[in-house]
Amino acid sequence: METTANVLVGLVAALHAYFLVLEMFLWERRPGRKLSGFDAAMARATAPLAANQGLYNGFLAAGLIWALIADDPTGFRVQVFFLICVLIAGLYGGLTTNRQILMAQAAPGALALTAVLLAR
Repeated sequence: METTANVLVGLVAALHAYFLVLEMFLWERRPGRKLSGFDAAMARATAPLAANQGLYNGFLAAGLIWALIADDPTGFRVQVFFLICVLIAGLYGGLTTNRQILMAQAAPGALALTAVLLAR
C-alpha cells in the first residue's frame, strides 16, 4: 500500500507541475486558451493572474516532491499537509470557479491522501 500511496503522491506532484507550466508559460497559447476558453485578448489580460496561480501550483508540486524524498516522520507529515492543501484548493476552485476542478485537482488529492493515511 505504501508503494501505491507514493505513486499517487508522485502523480499529484506531476499534475501540479503540469499546471505550473500550463498557467505560467502556455496560458496565451493553444493549451492554455483551450483550458480557459478565453480568446487571445482575454488570455493576454489574465496571463499575470494565471502565472501567479501557476506559481502556487508549483509550490504544491515542490512540497509533494519534498514529501516523497524526506525520511519519516517528516515525509509522512509533509505528504498529509500538502495533500490537504491540494484538496482544499481543489474544493475551493471547484465550488467557486469551475466544477471540473473538483475532478482534476480535488479528486486526485483526496485519493492520494486516502492512500497515504491507509498506508500508515
